[in-house]
Amino acid sequence: MAFRAGVRPLSAVPGASASVGLGCAPIGNLYREVEEGAAEGTVVAALDRGIRFFDTAPHYGAGVSERRLGSALRGVDRDSVSIATKVGRVIVDRDGEPVPIGSTGMGTEGDLSADGVLRSVEGSLIRLGTDRIDLLHLHDPVDIDEALRGAVPALVRLREEGVVRAIGAGMVWAEPLTRLVREADLDVVMIAGRTTLLDRTAEDKLLPAALERGVGVIAAGVYNSGILADPERSPFFDYREASPELRERALRMRDACTDYGVMLSEAAARYPLRLPAVEAVVIGARTPAEVAAFPDTATDPLPEELWAILEHL
Repeated sequence: MAFRAGVRPLSAVPGASASVGLGCAPIGNLYREVEEGAAEGTVVAALDRGIRFFDTAPHYGAGVSERRLGSALRGVDRDSVSIATKVGRVIVDRDGEPVPIGSTGMGTEGDLSADGVLRSVEGSLIRLGTDRIDLLHLHDPVDIDEALRGAVPALVRLREEGVVRAIGAGMVWAEPLTRLVREADLDVVMIAGRTTLLDRTAEDKLLPAALERGVGVIAAGVYNSGILADPERSPFFDYREASPELRERALRMRDACTDYGVMLSEAAARYPLRLPAVEAVVIGARTPAEVAAFPDTATDPLPEELWAILEHL
């Protein structure tokens, strides 16, 4: 599978990854602080690795992720990369007041209004240092009815005006995202942590609905917060400590992968791409070393015998 034409870079780059993007929440200080130089080095390492799709959001570090991504991409041919960001939240300062447009802050608060979408996009363009956004997602809307009344029509308008090339929604929960697929005119959706070796919730209704409506699916959170990257040193599932049962399952999956000379993290990143509706995966990284561990989906597929064992587990 591969990113669809509407969200991939306008200019083809030899050796570019067709189906893997960089998730930029970690360089926005997710979980822990990341130095400016390290953040830029991570983006540069991704470019060197052939990554050309970058996913960020105002919510990631209250604008820090967008600013750092924009800085790291300065001087890179804009048509050779694709940038996805999000709307639906306003960046606020320590007192809970909205920051000046284009600034960073101390946190975010939900805003699903049409005006909120337009202000958010204006701020993102400034922080990213670009004149367009390739893919604009609605970010984890709490009230789907409110989103359909305010934010979604604004997204459609931005697409019609050419400010963005494609629109979508990014969420952790499959059920409300399925409703958006059915009721909104979206190009792509991104589902986090629900098309994984440990959680296949999105396969019940979301993926069939996306196929029916012709909506592309990007899978994020493929490691379920860490347990599918390293179940011993990072035993976290959905941002919390994993249960003993989940840790046991992940360890057995790791051992099965080891028997076939495969890293569990590689199997976890490749798994969503086996699903008919999933076109690409986005993987977060905070260091060049983490980028170096990204799977090369252009290489030979993993053995079907291994997939059968993982399915059983």
